[in-house]
Amino acid sequence: MQHPHATPEWTPPPPDPDKPAQVRRILRLFRPYRARLTLVALLVAASSLVSVASPFLLREVLDTAIPQGRTGLLALLAAGMIAVAVLSGVFGVLQTLISTTVGQRVMHDLRTGVYDRLQRMPLAFFTRTRTGEVQSRIAGDIGGMQATVTSTATSLVSNATSVIATVVAMLALDWRLTVVSLLLLPLFVWISRKVGRERKRITSQRQKQMAAMAAQVTESLSVSGILLGRTMGRAGSLTRDFAQESERLAGLEIGASMAGRWRMAVIGVVMAAMPAVIYWAAGLAMAGGGAAISLGTVVAFVSLQQGLFRPAVSLLATGVQVQASLALFQRIFEYLDLPIDLTEPAEPVPLERVRGEVRLESVDFRYEADAATDTLSGVDLTVPAGSSLAVVGTTGSGKTTLSYLVPRLYDVTAGRLTLDGVDVRDLAFDTLADAVGVVSQETYLFHSSVADNLRFAKPDATDAELEAAARAAQIHDHIAALPQGYDTLVGERGYRFSGGEKQRLALARTILRDPPVLILDEATSALDTRTERAVQQAVEALSAGRTTITIAHRLSTVRDADQIAVLDAGRVVELGTHGELLAADGHYAALVRRDATTGEPVAVA
Repeated sequence: MQHPHATPEWTPPPPDPDKPAQVRRILRLFRPYRARLTLVALLVAASSLVSVASPFLLREVLDTAIPQGRTGLLALLAAGMIAVAVLSGVFGVLQTLISTTVGQRVMHDLRTGVYDRLQRMPLAFFTRTRTGEVQSRIAGDIGGMQATVTSTATSLVSNATSVIATVVAMLALDWRLTVVSLLLLPLFVWISRKVGRERKRITSQRQKQMAAMAAQVTESLSVSGILLGRTMGRAGSLTRDFAQESERLAGLEIGASMAGRWRMAVIGVVMAAMPAVIYWAAGLAMAGGGAAISLGTVVAFVSLQQGLFRPAVSLLATGVQVQASLALFQRIFEYLDLPIDLTEPAEPVPLERVRGEVRLESVDFRYEADAATDTLSGVDLTVPAGSSLAVVGTTGSGKTTLSYLVPRLYDVTAGRLTLDGVDVRDLAFDTLADAVGVVSQETYLFHSSVADNLRFAKPDATDAELEAAARAAQIHDHIAALPQGYDTLVGERGYRFSGGEKQRLALARTILRDPPVLILDEATSALDTRTERAVQQAVEALSAGRTTITIAHRLSTVRDADQIAVLDAGRVVELGTHGELLAADGHYAALVRRDATTGEPVAVA
C-alpha cells in the first residue's frame, strides 16, 4: 500500500504579486461591518474637526483676550478649550470601542474560516503538513495581525481626517508658513514606503521561522516525542537544535525591530526641529517687510504643525504596518485558498433507514494524481447488509486504504463506492458519519475525561449508555476501578492507558454511536491474546445485524467472516470463506502458513 505519509510535505504556493488585489481582498473582510465602520468614521471626523479648533481659540487668547484685558472672553475661550478636550476624549473612547469590536469580529471570522477550511481538507493534507505549521497559522499569524486588523481602519480614517483638517486650518492661518511646513512631506512618504517593504520581507521570514519552531516544539515536547528523545538519547541534541532555531528567530526579531529605525529617527529629528524653522521663517517674513504675523498666529500655527506631523507620521507608520501585515495575510489566504477535494453535494441524497450494504464497483485509487501506480486497482466487492467482510493481505497491499474509502476520508479515483446503492459522494457528510463507524489502528484520545472522550461520539449520551458501551467493549470494569471512574483524565493522547485499553475505549466510543456499518482497521492489534478474545467476542455480538468490514493481519480474528478478500498490490486476488480459501491453496493459504511459521496465533481448523 502506498501510504499517504510517503507523499511530499505540503508547501505553500508562491506569494501573489498582485498587491492591489490582495489589499482589496483584505478590505472585503470588513464588508459585513460597514455600518459600524461608518459610525467610526463619523466619530473620527468629528474628533478631528473639534481638535483643530483649539489652536484658533489659543490665537484669540493671545491676540485678543489677554492684550485687551477681556476677562469674559478669556473665560469663554478657556471653557471652549476644555470642552474641546472633553469631546475629543469621549469621541476617542467610542471610536476605539467600536473599531476594536469590528477588528475582533474580523479576527474571529479569519480564525473560524481557516479552521473550517482545514476541517474539510482531505486526510492527505494533514499527512503532508506538520501540526506545528497549522497551529502557527491559526494562532501566530492571525494573532500577529491583531493590531493591524483592530486599529488600522480607525487609524487610517483618523489620521487622514486630521491631516486634511489641519492643512486646511494652517492655510487659513498663513499660507506661507504652510508651504514651508509641507516641503519635506514627500521625503517622509518615500522613507516610510521603503521601510514598509523592508519590514514586510523580514516579517515573512520571521513567521516562517516561528512556524518551524512551533512544529519542533509540538513534535519533540509531546508525550511521544519525549519518550522517543529520551529512549534514543537525543534529548541534548534536540535542545541544541531548538537553540539554533531560537537563535535564528532572535536575529529575525532584532531585524524586524530595527528595520528602518534610523530612517524614522531622521523624521523625528525633523519634526522636533520644525517649530524652530517656523519661528525663523516668520521672523524673516516680518524682517523682509512682508505682512506682519502676529504672535498668536505663530503660536497657533506651531501648535497646528505639531498636530499635523503626529497624524502624518502615524499615517506613514500605519502604511508600514500594513505592508508588514501583508505577509501575514498572505499566509492566511494560502490556507483559505486551499482546494477542497472532498465536497458535500449541493443536494444530498437522504437515507431514511440505512441497511448497510456496501459495494465497490471497479474502484481505482491513488493518493497522488501523478503517482506511477494505483494503490487500489479494479476492486469489485459487495458486502451485503448485516454481513461481515475481512480484508487481508501483506503490508502495502492496500487494506487500510480500502477502509479509508468507505467513510469517504478519500474519494475514489475511478469507479464508485455505494452505501445501500447510493454513491457515497452523493451523501451528506453527517449522514455518512452516522452510517459508518471506524475504529482505526491509530487510536486517538483527547486530553480529557473518559466520559468526555466517549461522549465525543454522542454528546447527549446518558451515563447508562456510556456504561453499556464500555461493557460491550470489555473496558467498563477497568474504568470503574479507577479512582475517579469515568471522570478520570486519560492524559495527552491517552497515555495513562495501555495500548489495549485505548483501543477498547475507541471501540466503546464507536459502539456508542451504534452505526449500521462498522470498519475495524487492526482494531485488536495492540491487545494481548486473552484481551483480544474478550474484545473479539464483543465485536462478534455487535456485528449481529450490522455490516462489518475488518482489516486484519491476525488471521485468527477473521476466520469466521462471511467473506474474506485477499489483496495483493491493490487488487483482489482471492475472495471466499476461510475454508474455501484454504482449500484453494493460494495467497490466503500462503498467508496462513507464513503466520504459522512466525508463531502468530492462526486458527486453520
